[in-house]
Amino acid sequence: MNRSRSDSTAINIQSESSSRSKAAAKGEAYDVMRVLAADPKHDHEKGAGWKKGVAVLDFILRLGATAAALGATVAMYSSQQTLPFFTQFFLFSAGYDDLPTFMFFVIAMAIVSGYLILSLPFSIVTIVRPLLVAPRFLLLIFDTLALTLNTSSAAAATAIVYLAHNGNSDTNWLAICGQFTDFCQQSSGAVVSAFVAVVFFTVLILLSAIALRKA
Repeated sequence: MNRSRSDSTAINIQSESSSRSKAAAKGEAYDVMRVLAADPKHDHEKGAGWKKGVAVLDFILRLGATAAALGATVAMYSSQQTLPFFTQFFLFSAGYDDLPTFMFFVIAMAIVSGYLILSLPFSIVTIVRPLLVAPRFLLLIFDTLALTLNTSSAAAATAIVYLAHNGNSDTNWLAICGQFTDFCQQSSGAVVSAFVAVVFFTVLILLSAIALRKA
């Protein structure tokens, strides 16, 4: 009987010590988590992590916007068609330089394309140093200006493309796309590509605004 009691007492002591060690381990883990949560360095690294992800996404979207803007510029600049028949006095041809609106479109989209290419190094800086505010703020300002120029040129060109496809009987504007099919297809594609760039710019501005708000 004495031996069984001593065995049970030893088991109870071991179980109590095991419970105490587990409770102590849990307490230590809780203290570590509390210290990490209160550590400003930990918060700093956490903020840098998600901002770096935003910066990487910004760079990818900026590449897409560059491709769209360059595509719109090249497509409109190269839109030229000459019909295979002519008279002694007339040569039937159509090109972007025949319409001031399309000329404005080419110049504006070339400026936007140039800006996007120049903005890529700044986007890389935000990846390397995600907590810097100045590069992100500059990108936000110039992205907004480029978006305004991009939207205005695309909207103006859209009106001309619509008239080229449908004409306007009130102003005696004849639809020319029945004859100049290649010219109309190329100019229409340029306008679509310009609006794709508008979508990219909109997302870029939203990302910059979110990153700056949580700076």
